[in-house]
Amino acid sequence: MTKLDRYGSIFRAGLFDGQAGIVTGGGSGLGRCAAHELAALGAKVALIGRRADRLERVREEIARAGGEARAYACDIREEDAVRDTVSAVLRGLGRIDFLLNNAGGQFAAPLESISAKGWETVVRTNLTGGFLMARECYTQCMQAQGGAMVNIIADMWNGMPTMGHSGAARAGMLNFTETAAFEWAPVRVNAVAPGWIASSGLDQYPAEMREHIRGLHRLVPAGRLGTESEVAAAIVFLLSPAAGFISGSCLRVDGAVPNAKAGRALAHRGRTAAFDGFHLAAPPKVLED
Repeated sequence: MTKLDRYGSIFRAGLFDGQAGIVTGGGSGLGRCAAHELAALGAKVALIGRRADRLERVREEIARAGGEARAYACDIREEDAVRDTVSAVLRGLGRIDFLLNNAGGQFAAPLESISAKGWETVVRTNLTGGFLMARECYTQCMQAQGGAMVNIIADMWNGMPTMGHSGAARAGMLNFTETAAFEWAPVRVNAVAPGWIASSGLDQYPAEMREHIRGLHRLVPAGRLGTESEVAAAIVFLLSPAAGFISGSCLRVDGAVPNAKAGRALAHRGRTAAFDGFHLAAPPKVLED
């Protein structure tokens, strides 16, 4: 197959041959991209999310590219559903070698306007659901056979204004990552913290944020937004044998935004070169000229 037919990964072909794993939030955005790369490298991928139609679309995409995936509709916030879904994945794929805890979501709002229901919904999605998925993968499979997990968090360093509920949940997931890396060793548990990534997720924010989103690149030392493929590459590395001595760590993929200092203007000397190996990548509508 040509690059137009399947994912153009920088990793060697067959890297995940004989392995199987779970990608939550696999129906769109970063989860979809990472699922494609893992399948292109030989893994059997279980796609998990709430919307069966989106999961089925991605499953079909992966099949057309020569990979293997299965779709499992599940609300990761529901304990019984998570337990049953992980059991179904084990029956269907025979093993779980990796977990990509990618599912998440939030909405923009100042702290004083967030209701208890809104707060709890975001925390359950971005923290509790990830914990439940990780616990079930560990107790049902990885405790006996080993494996690797990657938890997707966010650029929440120094606070997350207008998304305090998400920032609190993501910070909790980082602490969970560090604890699980100790308690569940030799299972490896790491996190990836994406910054501003040009993915379909940017189209989920309200229209009044459009101009802010379109100007984000001016705040990035790297001079641009990241690509889905750059996040997927970090994920694949942490799941691969090359990261065999890495656990309890967080890999930032953010163009050095947290390193910008108040009172120091960005030099804007140019942009770093972007990597985009995802053959089905499309820019979010909000960034289209």
